[in-house]
Amino acid sequence: MTTYTHSTIVAGIPWKNPVATASGTFLAEASTQYYDVSELGAVTTKGVSPIPWEGNPSPRTAESPSGTVNSVGLQNPGIDHYLANDLPQLKQLGATVITNVAGHTPDDYIQVVKKLDNSPADMLEINVSCPNVNAGGLSIGTDPTTLYNLITDLRKTNQQTNSSSNSPPTVTDITTIAKAATDAGADALSLINTLIGMRINTTTGQPILANTTGGLSGPAILPIGLANVWKVRTALPHTPIIGIGGIHNAHTALEYLYAGANAIEIGATALLNPQAPHTIAQELETLLDQRPALAAKLAAGETWR
Repeated sequence: MTTYTHSTIVAGIPWKNPVATASGTFLAEASTQYYDVSELGAVTTKGVSPIPWEGNPSPRTAESPSGTVNSVGLQNPGIDHYLANDLPQLKQLGATVITNVAGHTPDDYIQVVKKLDNSPADMLEINVSCPNVNAGGLSIGTDPTTLYNLITDLRKTNQQTNSSSNSPPTVTDITTIAKAATDAGADALSLINTLIGMRINTTTGQPILANTTGGLSGPAILPIGLANVWKVRTALPHTPIIGIGGIHNAHTALEYLYAGANAIEIGATALLNPQAPHTIAQELETLLDQRPALAAKLAAGETWR
């Protein structure tokens, strides 16, 4: 077991280190076979919906230079299964758990958040930006008024659990979206989600994905994620930010911390190497040993910028 000395604080919740898994790439039953999840700062679950979702038809994934385009469609067994199985399993293993909440409509989100009230989940991550579901999160996360109303309603439904809004990068001004979320009561911001992308089969002339488009993730979106974290940190100096997008080693994780994030989440890299979150957490510990000023700020719940 690794001994971590460089902790962070996100929305009042202590993490033993700044590394978490990202939603969509962490499966409780499968991922826990690769490393001790209690050694991460937190684990973020796949999106949880009010009822089981089958997801999108296949093909769901397509390779892309420095990344992957996926259109899984938030397949999951639903909130009741999650509360009875995944959440208690993760808590028993000692994990700090961020439950990602998904929905097609505002009422979907409310149903899930209501059932999570008084649950052992440490944080809720409200997925208002996933581009994989038709007429779903993207429209909510790109309109400040709609987002404000949703977060306001969710705060009324569940006042006990800290929440983070997973904001989309495909907007004219992400700071406007971020301010709408925090003004409505979001305790933190998760930046960024995937970008809309597609690949085309040059033999058939048709899109590779059955759903035509999907979410681009992987190293290709690293500069975009960093720029968005930098912008939002400048606009909101004191709001906790979890940096996401393109992180594939400890140095790219460190870039997010210097951009102003309190912590980071690792997604696409974990699909290629399930042990990546644990490995990056260990390597980041060494890098923070060499950067005591940054480490001290994180431990105090502050950020570099």
